[in-house]
Amino acid sequence: MTDSADARQQLAVLGSPIGHSKSPALHAAAYRALGLDWHYDAVEVTVDALPEFVRSRPAQWRGLSLTMPLKRSVLPLLDSRDAIVNLAGGANTVLFSPEGDTRAIRGFNTDVYGVRAALETNGVNKLGYIYLLGGGATAASALIASSQLGADRALIVVRTPLKALELAQLGRHLGMDVTVQAFSDDAADRPKGVPDAVISTLPGGISLEAELFSDRMRARSVLLDVAYDPWPSALATEWQAAKGTVISGLEMLVHQAIAQVRIFVAGDASTPLPDESLVLKSMRAALTP
Repeated sequence: MTDSADARQQLAVLGSPIGHSKSPALHAAAYRALGLDWHYDAVEVTVDALPEFVRSRPAQWRGLSLTMPLKRSVLPLLDSRDAIVNLAGGANTVLFSPEGDTRAIRGFNTDVYGVRAALETNGVNKLGYIYLLGGGATAASALIASSQLGADRALIVVRTPLKALELAQLGRHLGMDVTVQAFSDDAADRPKGVPDAVISTLPGGISLEAELFSDRMRARSVLLDVAYDPWPSALATEWQAAKGTVISGLEMLVHQAIAQVRIFVAGDASTPLPDESLVLKSMRAALTP
């Protein structure tokens, strides 16, 4: 599959901080399995430095993965966006696409696919009511993925409810009944009922008040915690203590990464890779200590 042009291809994941990222290991494993001699690094890039970094990439650069806080900051730099980027308001993937004598900067969102695939591969094929923790770009992707799985009711829990107004509007646009509350609100004031899933988009080191989740909820609701460093997170540890079902953020990471590899290889997240099951197996093995 490789030729002399492929050998020069350069990619990277950008963010600040970025040292914890497992994306280089995942992508390196994928390109080895595909027989591509491509190079993928982790690069510390701040919001202020992002425009110059993106616009100054030489011809051998094929694409970028973006983590926080860059998923929204990259939007003004894009020449085109996929439909999910426009819906979620954030892009985690950039493809440098030759167009005649110029090069277009195309933006994609594979986080939605990553959340949905993480749930589906762990037996969660249908949702109704969800708790969503956090209000950033990843939370928007999680809300869309939940809607794709049928969720029609969501409680969004954040530190500052005013900052989640746009996220709530997205949920209502998707046809969901949305309530927004603060972590500090009295648990007695929360909507009744046990959610099908709790999806946390919070950093892994954050510890929440135990009263936020009843023993019954932790035992019956699936937890997808997108954090993976450190793991298990404090929230995952609480769920495991209640013998509840926990899905690690590594599941989302692997699936959003396989969609990124599809984009970098074929220019389209919906085009399966050659021997994709083998590629996925290689990526999973790269995460095993």
